[in-house]
Amino acid sequence: MPRYDFRCRSCGATFELNRPMARANDPATCPEGHPDTVKLLSTVAVTGAAASAPAPGGGGGGGCCGGGCCG
Repeated sequence: MPRYDFRCRSCGATFELNRPMARANDPATCPEGHPDTVKLLSTVAVTGAAASAPAPGGGGGGGCCGGGCCG
């Protein structure tokens, strides 16, 4: 289940909530009971062998110097 970060506008506390993606934008109450919160943008970390594996065929880029067309 995804984890979402929130910040309370009343007291400044930041907190996390685990909830389904379908409820990602639902209002959240801070642990102190304040209802005025905002969902923070978060970064996504990609890990695992597939994320760091080289591209098939040597992984060269396109263009004259990276595509293998010049010799």
